[in-house]
Amino acid sequence: MVAASVGGMEFRIDSGVLTDAVAWAARVLPARSPMPVLGGLLLEAADGRLRVSGLDHEASARVEVEADTDVEGRALVLGRRLLDICKVLPRGRTELAVEGGRLSVTSGDARFGLSLLPLDDYPAPPALPEVRGLVDGDVFAAAVGQVAVAAGRDDSLPVLTGIRLALDGTTMTLAATDRYRYAVRTLEWKPESDASAEDADVVVPARRLTEIARSLAGTGPARLALDGGSIGFESAGLRTTTRLLDGRLPRHDKLFALGEHALAATGLAPLTEAVKRVAVVAEGDSPVQLTFTPTAIHLQAGYEDDVASQHLPATFTGTAALADPARMTVAFNPGYLLDALTTLDAPEVHFHLLGPGQRALLTDGPSAAHRHLLMSVKPLV
Repeated sequence: MVAASVGGMEFRIDSGVLTDAVAWAARVLPARSPMPVLGGLLLEAADGRLRVSGLDHEASARVEVEADTDVEGRALVLGRRLLDICKVLPRGRTELAVEGGRLSVTSGDARFGLSLLPLDDYPAPPALPEVRGLVDGDVFAAAVGQVAVAAGRDDSLPVLTGIRLALDGTTMTLAATDRYRYAVRTLEWKPESDASAEDADVVVPARRLTEIARSLAGTGPARLALDGGSIGFESAGLRTTTRLLDGRLPRHDKLFALGEHALAATGLAPLTEAVKRVAVVAEGDSPVQLTFTPTAIHLQAGYEDDVASQHLPATFTGTAALADPARMTVAFNPGYLLDALTTLDAPEVHFHLLGPGQRALLTDGPSAAHRHLLMSVKPLV
């Protein structure tokens, strides 16, 4: 067997810290690969640090944590098997050591042995792209979560399974659509220099970006790196890269330019609960219908004998350009409507309405940093 470690390896680490590090790096491991070594995680112990790295052809992940490194070295082991072991380790100090052609993992009275994979066959990890600037990890995580719900799930239309990330000066725009809804969120970021503030417009796989964003929450400022083919993030010992998707999302500018329209507002929490309540009778493609009047919203769902309805207080400002400025009905897929409502973060939700049966724009206040467009479906008869 090709040598799988250099200079042996021995270190001690808290089992919880080890589990978190291995889980982070294992996110990118491919489910299947013609190259068995891509199922491996690279462990590197040196200078009081443990580095855990994983990669496939689309993404890479690396994390560094503190460890007591008695013997410096490197080892490559099956990542998911190591993660399974980490999940059942007793709490406390854990010792890992290369012994011959195996990695031993000892924690308390539990001991495991893992075969080593050949290091010589392991590809070099991709370099971090050019660092463009900093974004707050918490704000970025929240913003990605707000738009990711609108990303497509159909792999036959790969660009729709992504999230648009556009940079314009100090403004970052995140957007996603599956053709039936369109979510957009703007936030501030800090370019590293005038050169790095150049505009950019790319599409990142939504699943990958969601995982990355969640891990950046609570880590403080994150470095954003970007080139023509990949995007990367680095923060608090974490580093990850992922390939960009080819193509561009449909632009939202014209869709979101409503012109003259009606405006309705109601409490976000009461409306969310009401939609959940009436939607229990909405089967299949059955929508939840919202009828707006000057003082209320009437929710209705279901057909024939299985029906549900509820009234909520609301404000409604019509417009003479609409057919009936005192009453308007739209209908939405209940799952899409709930996705939109649960991503808003304000006491009230605002509905910007073009007319009966037409698309509606949902916002969480005057700033409208987060906007969610829903296409109205055929209302209940």
